[in-house]
Amino acid sequence: MSINDRVYELATKVRQQKAAIETEEATKNAFVMPFIGTVLGYDVFNPSEVIPEFTADVGVKKGEKIDYALVHGGQVQILVETKKVGQPLKLEHSSQLFRYFAVTNARVAVLTNGEVYEFYTDLDAPNRMDEKPFLVLDLAAVDATLLPELGKLTRESFDLDSVISAAGELKYIGQIKRALAAEFRDPSSDWVKFFASRVYEKNVTSKVREQFETLVPKAATQFLNEQVNARLKTALGDDAAPVTTPLEPVRSTTVTISDDAPAGDPEDTESSKLVVTTDDEIEGFQIVRAIVCSEVAADRIAARDTQTYFGVLLDDNNRKPVARLWFNRAQNYLGVFDENKNETRIPIDSPQDIYGHADTLRKTVANYTAG
Repeated sequence: MSINDRVYELATKVRQQKAAIETEEATKNAFVMPFIGTVLGYDVFNPSEVIPEFTADVGVKKGEKIDYALVHGGQVQILVETKKVGQPLKLEHSSQLFRYFAVTNARVAVLTNGEVYEFYTDLDAPNRMDEKPFLVLDLAAVDATLLPELGKLTRESFDLDSVISAAGELKYIGQIKRALAAEFRDPSSDWVKFFASRVYEKNVTSKVREQFETLVPKAATQFLNEQVNARLKTALGDDAAPVTTPLEPVRSTTVTISDDAPAGDPEDTESSKLVVTTDDEIEGFQIVRAIVCSEVAADRIAARDTQTYFGVLLDDNNRKPVARLWFNRAQNYLGVFDENKNETRIPIDSPQDIYGHADTLRKTVANYTAG
């Protein structure tokens, strides 16, 4: 399997089992050892590759141990410290990582609770572990752009020089992305003032700033949706093959999709021109894709918009519907599918309500991939 497949497979395992994990030791056995063994490719039962309860004598308090030391080329290269799943990761609770980092050859340290993995190196000062990670992998919301960098730390592709040289850029890009996400969720006064001063020609009074506290996050959300919308429309194109079905009464509960159902008529350009993709449909698609990326790679989830509904498909295959967004009416509906491809339409008030049906969507994708 590819590094992507291995990560998503472990992400599914964590999601399914973390509620049953009650101790740090159970976290190690259920999640961290599979990460070391399956994702990074080290033999957890070979002491020449993985040393559990690692101890270094020089300059380290007696009795302290690091949970795992990963060996490559005969040298300890990566240190791993584990906390219980669900426990916040705080460096002040892992001071031994700092001390061991200084007295071993390791250039990479990992702090994890089995679900979130924080990777550290010594960018700020030689042989002194940085206080901020250069890479953060969250299995609850995998960022696929980080996986190639994670691949450089696997046993088969271990490339420390490449990792270190890219770490500085990764560190600051990651911090910028997290800062942007925080500003989009809850804009700071500086953020609001910055944009207000760019578009408002008069003095930005407290009353004006209060107005912009609402306008800035709204504009940011619309901007992001428009960017995604533009990319989707480019991918779909005017000659995309829309899935067309008769408009049925909204109280209809099931629609069966046959395995030999037509994929749509690509020549029906007049129908294609009438399709308008809305911001809510884009947001709904993003939410569905975020939910099911625990089952498959995100790039396998495709979209096809039609006059009557917005379809979400696995592998852009009309015979593998994941969901339908019936948003072109007074009452919005989410269409979900069972193992026989029967559609059930569920009333929802906003795209955010899709999160309440995450298990159903994941099960639908799992049914396709199991076959």
